[in-house]
Amino acid sequence: MPSPPGNTAHDILFVTPEITDLVKVGGLGDVSAALPRALGKHHRVRVLIPGYRQVIRSGLPIRVVGKLPGLGAIPPCLIGEMTLPDQLTVYVVLCQQLYDREGNPYGDAQGQDWPDNHIRFARLSLAAARIAAGQGVRNWQPDLVHANDWTTGLTPAYMEWSGERTPCVFTIHNLAYQGLCSADCRVELGLPEEALTQDGMEYYGDLSFLKAGINYATQVTTVSQTYAHEITSPAFGCGLEGLLRQKARERRLSGHVNGIDDSWQPRTDPRLVEGFAPNQWEGKRANTRYVERRFGFAEEDAPLFAVVSRLVHQKGIDLTIAVADEIVAAGGRIAIIGQGERALERQVEELARRHPGRIGVNLQFCETEARRIIAGSDFLLMPSRYEPCGLSQIYAQCYASLPIARRTGGLADTIEDGVSGFLFREPTADSYLQAIRRALNVHRRPLLLNAMRCKAMAAPLYWQQSVKPYDRLYRRLIDSHTDAIAAHGRRALACAN
Repeated sequence: MPSPPGNTAHDILFVTPEITDLVKVGGLGDVSAALPRALGKHHRVRVLIPGYRQVIRSGLPIRVVGKLPGLGAIPPCLIGEMTLPDQLTVYVVLCQQLYDREGNPYGDAQGQDWPDNHIRFARLSLAAARIAAGQGVRNWQPDLVHANDWTTGLTPAYMEWSGERTPCVFTIHNLAYQGLCSADCRVELGLPEEALTQDGMEYYGDLSFLKAGINYATQVTTVSQTYAHEITSPAFGCGLEGLLRQKARERRLSGHVNGIDDSWQPRTDPRLVEGFAPNQWEGKRANTRYVERRFGFAEEDAPLFAVVSRLVHQKGIDLTIAVADEIVAAGGRIAIIGQGERALERQVEELARRHPGRIGVNLQFCETEARRIIAGSDFLLMPSRYEPCGLSQIYAQCYASLPIARRTGGLADTIEDGVSGFLFREPTADSYLQAIRRALNVHRRPLLLNAMRCKAMAAPLYWQQSVKPYDRLYRRLIDSHTDAIAAHGRRALACAN
């Protein structure tokens, strides 16, 4: 992307296992597509990803710009450069034996993790560390590296072990995914002895890529302020709460809520049946009619609840199943779209069979249909047991669907209870039902429902606002690094004299 104006822009390497433009599995792909672009207004950002088959076959030309050696069992690789249509530069780790496979970035078509994932993502991290040191890409070296989740966790570690002091930000998008491998992999990964210690990446006898990222990064961030606090407790810390408390005490742990991209505009979104704006609900009703036809519901002014989610335990789908009968008894309808654990898929299908015309299910996720369901619904059900940030609740607010969510992580940070949605505290059906009953009461009061819809539509942050804390963090870390280099130079000069 073109360099931003002014003299204070810096070169940033953004390291990620996925980016929606080329390959996406989850929300990290969306963040990796949006955040570097939003940062492009302040800095010169380039993205580094593995050369998966989907990337190589994207149809965009890839120019080889460098070559990097291997380490241990990590094979050598080439570095390719591709330019996306909006001029965002993407570097690609070209290593056919690791990445040219059917399936998604993490596993095969049957959902099984690749057994050599530790090698595959060590290769990504090692490439990032070498680029940080000025290798692999001719005539370019970043002022700061931003690594994301366990798949890039060895990036700051390899930088540290090689003596590279470029600042490195490491963002935890979900602490539950640790990136574990056996300690026997030490030689394969080319790790020093210190990696096997508690102060390295040792984790209950195994090695944790995520812990490596936390231990060796200059600054650790998460995707909401509440989640940054929650993960310092045993309930959410996944065994790393002690280390994270230490980072918090050192002021090296912070939380920054994700934004959403500009495509989420209810007035202009081409995927909707009809657009709409606050206090102009005809378009929203057109999307409601679509949902009713799609799921075989009668056209009526009855509350419509949406579930747009992965159907997994973390998302509290079992809680929604537990309260569904009461929602139907109160006159509500539920439209469900998503995929996930087969046992939960079977249970929501059984709900639809038990309540024809009141509960509908689509287990084949479709972006257009998901947007129409959100836009057509009155309420979004999101009873997550934990939610580092969450995007669905923000999407729902944009489209005047009031989220009903557990008070955790980014849900607590983005929903104002009773104003832009409804929050409940405990991950139980009883606590959840209290929030649902409050929502049903609001639906019976059109003026209050209208006011809450307008408040919700004004609540979400787009990336142009959400990017500002990252910009401040980058500048602070780069300035501190520059000052440290200058101070070291002054000391060396004094000793020489």
